Amino acid sequence: MTSRRTHREHASAVDHTDLTLRPLTGPEELDLFCQLTYALDHELADDLAAGRRRPDWMWVALRRGELVARAAWWGRAEEQVPFLLDFFDLEDVTVGAQLLRTAIAEILPTGARPPAYNRMVPTDWRERPETRSVVEDRMTALEQTGARLLAERLRFDWQPGTPVPPRDRLIFRPVRDDDEILDLMAQVLDGTLDAHSRDDLTRMSAHEAAIRHYEDELAHYRSPRDWWRVATLPDGTPVGFVTPARNNYNPIIGYLAVLPEHRGNGYIDEILAEGTRILAAQEVPRIRAATDLGNIPMAKAFRRAGYVNFERTITMVWP
Repeated sequence: MTSRRTHREHASAVDHTDLTLRPLTGPEELDLFCQLTYALDHELADDLAAGRRRPDWMWVALRRGELVARAAWWGRAEEQVPFLLDFFDLEDVTVGAQLLRTAIAEILPTGARPPAYNRMVPTDWRERPETRSVVEDRMTALEQTGARLLAERLRFDWQPGTPVPPRDRLIFRPVRDDDEILDLMAQVLDGTLDAHSRDDLTRMSAHEAAIRHYEDELAHYRSPRDWWRVATLPDGTPVGFVTPARNNYNPIIGYLAVLPEHRGNGYIDEILAEGTRILAAQEVPRIRAATDLGNIPMAKAFRRAGYVNFERTITMVWP
C-alpha cells in the first residue's frame, strides 16, 4: 500500500505546531521508537524482520525532535492491512489522539474499520494511582478518536510440573474437519460470555462469526490441527471442544467452549485439562490463556487447573 502523502507532506501538515507526526523510516529508527517503553519492545526487531510489522505501521509524534507519543500496529506478513493496534504510548492525551487519527487515515483504506486495540496492563492497575492514570490517559485518547472499551481480559500462565487432573466422565477425539469445528464454534455462541463474540453477533450471524474467528485466529496457528479435541459423552454426543496450539509467541489454549445444553455440569474442567495435557506432552516452557473479566466460569476453571492470572489486557474497538 502506498501512502497518500509523502513524509515531507506529513511534516508540512503540522508545521503550524511544534509537532511532527510520521511513520518510521525503517528499522534503524527503533531506538527512537523505544524512547517510550512497553513490555513488548523486545519483540519489535523480530516482528519487523518477519513482516509482522512494517515501518509505515509504526508512527511517532516528535516535539522538537523528542518522542512524545508513539503507535504501532501488528499484522500478518501476507496481508496488506494490520490486524491489531498493540503499541500506544503518550505524554499528552491530545497529541496521542492526533497521532492516531493521522496514522489511521494513512494506514487504512478510506472508510475501513480500524483494527482493535489491545494493551497488556498489570493485574492491579486500578489500585496503583501512577499506573491507573497512564492507562486511563491512553483510553481517553482512544475514545477521542471514536473507540470504546470492549473488554478487559485476564491473562493466565501455566507452568510445567503443575498437576493435570485425570479424565473422568468425558472422551476426547480429534476434530474431524473444518466443517465440524465451524459448526461447534457457531453452536457455542448461543449464550456466550465472550465480549468479542457478542460484538460480532451484533453485525453477523453465528455461522459468519464462527468463520471470521476461525479465519482470523485458528487458521493461523503454527501447530498441528490434530492437537484439537472434541469432548464427548461415552455415547459420542459432543459436549464441547478445545484447540491447544502455538501462536507466533507462545503455546496457548486457543479456544475452549462447552455447548449450551451441557453447561453447568463441570465439563469445562475436563476439557481444559485435556488441552493442557496435550500441550504439556510437547514439553512446552509455559502455556498461556486468556478470558474476559466477566467470564467468571472460565476464569474459575483456569484457577482450579493451576493457571495463574499474571496480567490483564484492555481491548478497545471502533464502530
